[in-house]
Amino acid sequence: MLLEVRHVTQYQYAVPVRESVMEVWMQPQRSARQRLVSFDLDIDPPTQVFSYADSFGNAVYHFDVPQPHDRLTITARSAVETQAPAPLPDHLDQGEWDRLRSDFLRGENFDFLHPHGFARETGLLHAYMAEHEIDDLRRRDPLTALQGLNRKIYESFGYEAGVTRADSPIDDVLRARKGVCQDFVHVMLAILRSWGVPARYVSGYLFTDRKHGDRSDPDATHAWVEAFLPSLRWIGFDPTNNTVATERHIACAVGRDYSDVPPSRGVYKGEAESLLAVGVSVRKARAAISEPEFLRVSRPASRNGAPGRRVAPGAAHEHQQRLHQMQQQQQ
Repeated sequence: MLLEVRHVTQYQYAVPVRESVMEVWMQPQRSARQRLVSFDLDIDPPTQVFSYADSFGNAVYHFDVPQPHDRLTITARSAVETQAPAPLPDHLDQGEWDRLRSDFLRGENFDFLHPHGFARETGLLHAYMAEHEIDDLRRRDPLTALQGLNRKIYESFGYEAGVTRADSPIDDVLRARKGVCQDFVHVMLAILRSWGVPARYVSGYLFTDRKHGDRSDPDATHAWVEAFLPSLRWIGFDPTNNTVATERHIACAVGRDYSDVPPSRGVYKGEAESLLAVGVSVRKARAAISEPEFLRVSRPASRNGAPGRRVAPGAAHEHQQRLHQMQQQQQ
């Protein structure tokens, strides 16, 4: 499937701020099932953009806008060719649990086996697991257990934006029993790691299809889980939509939880209140891609009249002053 993605992120400030420093995780990955055809990143006000690979191998772009500005717009455009994953077997043998306890496997996947940030066990998580008899799933083989957990989370949480925030702890969604994809992924990660199954957070996009029962917001970024099973390697599970990852899922970055790979993260220097607006469009190639309803974004012009886009490799950028944090939630 050939897909086109347009992702617009706009920060507006009540009064001009003196400087902004940003990082973005918006470039789709290159993998056996995902071919990156093109990627462009436009920044307004125009500035030079650098890139580096983080500790998980993700492409990270970063830039500094050093002059006063009252608006910052980031526009990422991608074209990606995806392939459907190989069909999964009906089940695995019970020996897969023993293989998951291998010292070598646990050493290789250390980061994805331990609590981190939002994905950690709490008293409310243990109560949720007892209420829904989650640990009973472990009597089955690991693949069947993971499929059952994916379905349990889908059935026991309602999808509703605005109930949680980008920085909400796991207990917020456990109390409300409502949230968005970011929240459901953190719940599933915490449970899988408590079972001894390596699991990682995947940030990206979904080509939404209501015919498949998708409940994700089609105009937002998306997140899902990848779990490691020795016999199958990394397998994607989407608890928001009760499905495995398909050719409709476009992966951009992987990490231990949301805090490792937000679509964008930045700080600014100033006392102004900020307003964040995000528009995402995922379409089959050659289909018309309209502007997000709340934005009409033109390609910024540089001083010589050319588009204000510049992407170049570079080193990590350090900024040592105390600045205000800005993030966006994945849905």
